[in-house]
Amino acid sequence: MLFDRFFDAIDHWARETPDAPATWFGGETRTYGQVAESVDAFARALTGWGVRKGDVVAVLTTSRPEFLVALAGIHKAGAVYVGINPNYTQREQMHVVSDSRPVMILSLASFGGRGYADDVAALASAVDSVRATYQLDEGPASGCLAPLSDLLAQAAGVPVTALPAIDRMDPSTIVYTSGSSGAPKGAVLPHYGIAYGAHCDAREMAVPTPRVMCNLPANHLGCIVDVQGSTVVSGGMVAYSEKFDPAEMLRLVEELRLTNLQHVPTVLQLVAMHPDFATTDLTSLRIVAWGGAAMSLEFIRTYQELGVRLFTIYGMTETCGNATFSGPDDTAEELATTVGRPNPDADVVVADDDGNEVPPGEEGEVWYRHEAKLLRYLNNPAATAAALTPDGFLRTGDIAVRLPGGHLRLVGRKSEMFKSGGLNVYPREIEMVLEEHPAVAIAVVVSVKDPVYSEVGAAYVVCEPGASAGPEELRAWCKERLAGYKVPKTFETRDDLPLLPIGKVDKQALRRSHPAGG
Repeated sequence: MLFDRFFDAIDHWARETPDAPATWFGGETRTYGQVAESVDAFARALTGWGVRKGDVVAVLTTSRPEFLVALAGIHKAGAVYVGINPNYTQREQMHVVSDSRPVMILSLASFGGRGYADDVAALASAVDSVRATYQLDEGPASGCLAPLSDLLAQAAGVPVTALPAIDRMDPSTIVYTSGSSGAPKGAVLPHYGIAYGAHCDAREMAVPTPRVMCNLPANHLGCIVDVQGSTVVSGGMVAYSEKFDPAEMLRLVEELRLTNLQHVPTVLQLVAMHPDFATTDLTSLRIVAWGGAAMSLEFIRTYQELGVRLFTIYGMTETCGNATFSGPDDTAEELATTVGRPNPDADVVVADDDGNEVPPGEEGEVWYRHEAKLLRYLNNPAATAAALTPDGFLRTGDIAVRLPGGHLRLVGRKSEMFKSGGLNVYPREIEMVLEEHPAVAIAVVVSVKDPVYSEVGAAYVVCEPGASAGPEELRAWCKERLAGYKVPKTFETRDDLPLLPIGKVDKQALRRSHPAGG
């Protein structure tokens, strides 16, 4: 079902199936009726405190039920949600808060041994828009964080009818992009973007009342839309976890009879490599889905042996909904090398720099057009103008080839492409070649500086359990399959790779670790 605003989905299921499980966390289940009541109280409390339509409210939290209530409550109050990742440094926190200028910060007291009261106090002191700070979780108040009960008390005397009217194209959420090519930009997304993106995933996966684990960062669209959102619009149950742990993911699939395993490929590959994978009861799974990167053919075949449908998507923060989806009949090879076919609701073209569609088989940039997409970049009209064309297309920055059957094969990011000796090199092409090696489980290629060629590739691989492959063997493998200028200059085998909070490989950390640096 397609809703205009995300909180409409919670209200709908609270009316239709009020006793159905909506959330699970730490052994406690809450129903849609209970969640809807909490969302209403949160929205009324914000209004009673003085939050007005269009105000920004920042939330520092892990993946837990309070996140769902805060997100939907902020939306319902007409305010704009911005997430702060608990793993952010003080500098990263300051960038988000100083740029978005929230009127209120809601924060966990602590997580993983780190207290946040001092961080929040520093943010509130430095950014004069912040007028209140509240503790999002239960327990004694910490430092500058007032207890959440003080905020919720503001709901008294504020009926739901006092909440503002909200158009589906009003701003609802600011998501800060990864910042791989500079400081993160705040993508301002409409209510309809969040609701439509969740609807698209739910429609394409087609799992009735799914039961899905969510352990992604609460400031990331993959959490807000692809996992939590698609589950809620389907009337399913979100099982929250605050950290990524392959053993816990496998245990909860079995214990909670989860139907969907949705994550980035690196995480799904690590789950499949865990010793418990072979002995865990995974018969409840109906779908294994991934996005954000390609999954190697070997792991696709591993998951196919479970008898589940495999599903891959391609989209980005700015598209809200996904630009492509794989089909139920896609082969293992198509799942490994393409991102499926274009979203039938949207205009998706592979274009040259002038926006002219290029013929099948030729490289071009993916351009995407649908009303449920980025409204603008916050405080950044130049970036907005560079990303959005006058006729409504979003320039994604991704380079792709349209195949004769309609599938899109991503070649790489414009920002990740590097020139070695003046020739274009796309890291993903090299990674796919390395992942074809029988000993290689995961491969990552980054560019590093070189005095002769300006930039060259540096390859990092994780081998299969019990397998090994040395640099010369990997170099010879690449030389047989790639032009010489594409062959990485260095090869390093590691037991594991540094990960970003979303679960993707931290390429910047790898680049910094290389002797040549970035």
